[in-house]
Amino acid sequence: MSDKNIDKASLKSKIFSKKMLKYIKIAVIVMVCLGILGVVAVLGINGYVKNSVKDRIITTEEAAKLKDIDCVIVLGCLVRADGTPSHMLEDRIKRGVELYKADASPKIIMSGDHGRTDYNEVQTMKEYAIADGVESSDVFMDHAGFSTYDTVYRAKEIFQADKVIIVTQEYHLSRALYIAKALGIEAYGVAADYRTYSGQTSRDIREVLARVKDFATTIIKPEPTYLGDTIPVSGDGDVTND
Repeated sequence: MSDKNIDKASLKSKIFSKKMLKYIKIAVIVMVCLGILGVVAVLGINGYVKNSVKDRIITTEEAAKLKDIDCVIVLGCLVRADGTPSHMLEDRIKRGVELYKADASPKIIMSGDHGRTDYNEVQTMKEYAIADGVESSDVFMDHAGFSTYDTVYRAKEIFQADKVIIVTQEYHLSRALYIAKALGIEAYGVAADYRTYSGQTSRDIREVLARVKDFATTIIKPEPTYLGDTIPVSGDGDVTND
């Protein structure tokens, strides 16, 4: 090959390399911009969800002054292998019972995961409430509360609840209340933070993403995993027993 042909090939290679470098730079800029937009969107939605319901987070004393509350909804959480509730769940049950005894509502829905025969959050929740003085007939078990969205949707459609008090830890309340608002339920929230919980930082981070997810979910409004026949919360909670 002549020197002239070599020079032409070298020139073409340099031009190609410059074009590729240009395209790579453009691609990097586009990805960075999309990443920034994504972060802004996530933070914006997270802030919107929290701010839109912050006035609905109240104390037990304030909750006791509300009128015509259909029920207290206690959101499920981990039950240990020995059948005892985790600290977070124990505190949620305790707060729910406290509201019941303060006459905030005459009924409680214990909602959680009972998707397997060997794992039953709601049975544990009801047993602990009864042991603390709540009438069995006043405690309903929602066996298909597999997610916060499922719980709130089923509270309205299955248990016919229109005005409720939701009990969970404070970090979780905003999302639960936002879902309720989006589904047309008048809901108030009382936090169940009787102590500090290990691993809370990671839960706070996951909750930001969960708020964004459920913001989108409440736009689409899909049916929950399970529906079924109506069980009005004004009736006898023992009909939901295993």
